[in-house]
Amino acid sequence: MPENKNRQFLEFEKPIKDLFDEIEKLKQTAEKTKVDMSEPIANLEAQVLERRNEITKNLTSWQKVQLSRHPDRPYTLKYIDKMTDNFVELHGDRNVKDDKAMVGGFAQLDGETVMFIGQQKGINTKMRQLRNFGMANPEGYRKALRLMRLAEKFNKPIVTLIDTPGAYPGLEAEERGQGEAIARNIYEMMRLKVPVICVVIGEGASGGALGIGVGDRVFMLENTWYTVISPESCSSILWRSWEMKEKAAEELKLTSDHMHKFGLVDKVVPEPIGGAHWDYNEAAQYLKKALIETLKELKQVPAEERVRQRIEKFSKMGFWDEVPV
Repeated sequence: MPENKNRQFLEFEKPIKDLFDEIEKLKQTAEKTKVDMSEPIANLEAQVLERRNEITKNLTSWQKVQLSRHPDRPYTLKYIDKMTDNFVELHGDRNVKDDKAMVGGFAQLDGETVMFIGQQKGINTKMRQLRNFGMANPEGYRKALRLMRLAEKFNKPIVTLIDTPGAYPGLEAEERGQGEAIARNIYEMMRLKVPVICVVIGEGASGGALGIGVGDRVFMLENTWYTVISPESCSSILWRSWEMKEKAAEELKLTSDHMHKFGLVDKVVPEPIGGAHWDYNEAAQYLKKALIETLKELKQVPAEERVRQRIEKFSKMGFWDEVPV
């Protein structure tokens, strides 16, 4: 978790920022004057917790989108670090190169070996460029598929962590088969004989998310979103401007509560009060608990039956009407 002095605050978190500024002033005063300020500082810290709770209860869809993109929010490697032991990262798609936007490898979750795969955003400007802002190229999805097949070979369960604004839309990505790579992953993930759990930990946009998003169970963290298009892109298409992004976010019904209500995800995993960026350890423990419980449940089901249920689960998604001829 970032130190207080390095914290970044969103616009709607300003009341919390003001309290943090007051706390910092009291600490500086205490240091200069050697006066005990522990009681007023404790009172302000209690107010911070209260404000975080108030803000969490009244978030709009757009504010949840903003929280999912919070610069202090934990990314895939942070969750792996906090939830697992002995993580061994594996690289390359054995064809083109190693896509830094997609990471994966074996790790021990509660003593069991699990294959973790996920999109990774950078924690600073240099790393964001290296990780391509979490937007994978075709070789990233082919690396993910290679690792999934490796896990299946050794009969190890798979956990994917989704956090991407979309697959990389560049010309070179299309030339190397971006659409085919994502479609191949969807097809192959349907048939994997090992348990597969997919978790949206931040942004879940378009085919970039679906490329590692097919599993026996699909979870979303509380302050995340999952949809075919970002609110900004939706706004630019429908209203020719990004100014309507807040309305687009509401109309897309993209938040975790909507997705769960529609039956598109199986569970909403809670976050620390105010969002996952407030406490990495707590956020990771919530997710770890859900993963361990679900893996135990899935392992009780024979492989062939799991595959059948997985195919049926995704085949039944969506709402439609048949018009009589």
